[in-house]
Amino acid sequence: MAHRIFHKINNISQYLARSYSSEVRKVTLIPGDGIGPEISAAVQKIFEAARTPIEWDVVDVTPVRAPDGTMKIPSKAIESVNTNKIGLKGPLMTPVGKGHRSLNLALRKEFNLYANVRPCRSLEGYPTLYENVDVVTIRENTEGEYSGIEHEIVEGVVQSIKLITEEASTRVAEFAFKYAVENKRSKVTAVHKANIMRMSDGLFLRCCRKASSKYPQIKFEEKYLDTVCLTMVQDPSHYDVLVMPNLYGDILSDMCAGLVGGLGLTPSGNIGSNGALFESVHGTAPDIAGKDLANPTALLLSAVMMLRHMELNSQADIIQKACFDTIKEGKYRTGDLGGKAKCSEFTDEICRKVEECS
Repeated sequence: MAHRIFHKINNISQYLARSYSSEVRKVTLIPGDGIGPEISAAVQKIFEAARTPIEWDVVDVTPVRAPDGTMKIPSKAIESVNTNKIGLKGPLMTPVGKGHRSLNLALRKEFNLYANVRPCRSLEGYPTLYENVDVVTIRENTEGEYSGIEHEIVEGVVQSIKLITEEASTRVAEFAFKYAVENKRSKVTAVHKANIMRMSDGLFLRCCRKASSKYPQIKFEEKYLDTVCLTMVQDPSHYDVLVMPNLYGDILSDMCAGLVGGLGLTPSGNIGSNGALFESVHGTAPDIAGKDLANPTALLLSAVMMLRHMELNSQADIIQKACFDTIKEGKYRTGDLGGKAKCSEFTDEICRKVEECS
């Protein structure tokens, strides 16, 4: 089934390439595993309906064995992202505890995607326990506990090293303040545990303070991670833009997604110095793969983030409105949103709304 969908994606890519002028921009598409090919095909269909000037370069990132015996991302995928400078990625599966390096982590490191941005907004017409949530988490994406520096000291004793550098901390802090200015946000909160990890989190915090001095129009505050978690579940309106080291960002961004309905509704973008990769951050859901039951919203909203990054704002506005209106009306919601619609029905309804506005 996934094989047929992968070919369908290629066919759509060829159609789009023929349909647009020389202004078309190439974007790398990594369909991913499980439901990835299905939701990727859904996004492409919606983009086609909106006549977005995009040609998809579909690549597979299944690791291949290098001459030295290590597993690497295929060179074609690396070349595609390096050439296009922008990509969209479905969910990828990494076996737990079997010595396989996370492909998501490998991609971030390969292309130096240092800032992960996740906006979490309440959707009108889809009630959750929290109303009017509007929080953006910005996570340092390349180091911290996720540096992958681990070793066994003696049998039964394993050491994992948390790496924090001034360079990485400074660039993500400055990115957070620049993001706040460009997106008309009012406050940046640095999330840390410098009271315990005085040197590592202390360095991160100093870099945030230094960056804040360049943006006096943005309010800056410092909060402990545990305090932020407590306050977030009491009243999310206390926060606007949050910036933090890697592990804290991984945990807190998922928690914020839970406030608005889960990872299936949450977009994500990974921004680097020379490119950007937008992705759905939910799992591969192998239990429903190939059954036309998947919800493509997270990947679609990530693709909308991608369009805004490419300054294709009119298409982004049309697609986002069509998606939000479809969810608000409730008739074509997928099972995870409490509805009974298939992925294809949800997609077709968004396409219909997009075509009405185009």
